[in-house]
Amino acid sequence: MAATMQPEAVAPTTNGHNSSGRARWKYMDTLLSRPGAYTDPDDFVPGAVPIGNVEQSHVLVIGAGGLGCEILKNLALSGFKKIDVIDMDTIDVSNLNRQFLFREKDVGKPKASVAAEFVMQRVPSCKITPYVGKIQDKDEDYYMQFNVVVCGLDSIEARRWINATLVGMVDENNPDSLKPLIDGGTEGFKGQSRVILPTMTSCIECQLDMHAPRAAVPLCTLATIPRQPQHCIEWAHIIKWEEERKDLVLDTDDPEHITWLYEKALSRAQEYNISGVTYSMTQGVVKNIIPAIASTNAIVAASSCNEAFKIVTSSATFLGNPGLNNYMLYTGDSGVYTYTFEHQKKDDCPVCGNLPKDMLLNPESTLGELVESLAERPESQLKKPNLRTEEKTLYYSAPASLEESTRPNLKRKLRELLADGEDFAVSDGAFDITFRYTVRYT
Repeated sequence: MAATMQPEAVAPTTNGHNSSGRARWKYMDTLLSRPGAYTDPDDFVPGAVPIGNVEQSHVLVIGAGGLGCEILKNLALSGFKKIDVIDMDTIDVSNLNRQFLFREKDVGKPKASVAAEFVMQRVPSCKITPYVGKIQDKDEDYYMQFNVVVCGLDSIEARRWINATLVGMVDENNPDSLKPLIDGGTEGFKGQSRVILPTMTSCIECQLDMHAPRAAVPLCTLATIPRQPQHCIEWAHIIKWEEERKDLVLDTDDPEHITWLYEKALSRAQEYNISGVTYSMTQGVVKNIIPAIASTNAIVAASSCNEAFKIVTSSATFLGNPGLNNYMLYTGDSGVYTYTFEHQKKDDCPVCGNLPKDMLLNPESTLGELVESLAERPESQLKKPNLRTEEKTLYYSAPASLEESTRPNLKRKLRELLADGEDFAVSDGAFDITFRYTVRYT
């Protein structure tokens, strides 16, 4: 795949392309120099304008793994010349079978830097600026400089963070503050791409219940006699971390944290003669990662980059939207099949909506049961929740002093603490927003 990316000369021409690159960009010039069946006559002006928009657009790619490698390659070969890429991971030997921008000599190096260098060597007209770190390291001013954000993430938490950040940036008096978000994701032979126009269309939080959290392993199994390598990893993740590092918030993107969990899990596996615990498995279990398949990554990345191209050129629209409307599912496990539908924006979305979301509860349940369920509920998926109403604090999982003072509430019935129809707020250290819910007793 990388062999098709040949170097090009850099002699400029009048339309911004280089002379020996004319053949390379001929397909794009042809496409953008004439209207088509899906172009909007009010937004699409054939010729130099859309061609210039591609060259001048500043695109952010989040993630330089399996999807990110494909996305970077596709964008560069589509004429985008100004790209930033963010990734905090380093290259592992297990990446080499599908993350084709990396070689054995690159093992241990930052993914973002190596990927950027590889693509620029083959497409010199494309300038890619890497950042080795977390998306949370950057502020709104950083994200404001981009025209489009394309995600190739393997974490629901990271998706929720960038989604909330881009929604929060929108200023109705400044049209440039709206940054389209294109999100791609894969799970084995399945994948999805979606286009989000913050505050205008359904956002990632609106769609959260489509990503059901994994089923919990019984604590008794984890604490007593584990049977599988995954049990040893979950034991380190859920029990051992709380015992030995409870004052430190677990960051599943931090290699040091994953290494600590791996070493603890490996020790427990050896104690019970269980084989199969590896660093990659530890990372997969903790982050709920399903092994990636190169062909799925290629299909989803192609769809995501196609949407970026359509947005910056206005070369294809659907019902007034400059691209996919708005969710594409790919199911390669049952054939080459895709299904596209419009996911509706929700008024009770905690990020882009203005109403609290209803939560069905049993009044005889305890607050502790509610707290435990928030990680598994499809509509919340909050692992370290803090709960409060307008009048009182119900429970805080951190810091330790507040957790200790509110711990007695965990044993109390919900009917003693919350009235039917009462609003309560939940926050989580992983997010900068507060989630609002309304109690609905069943």
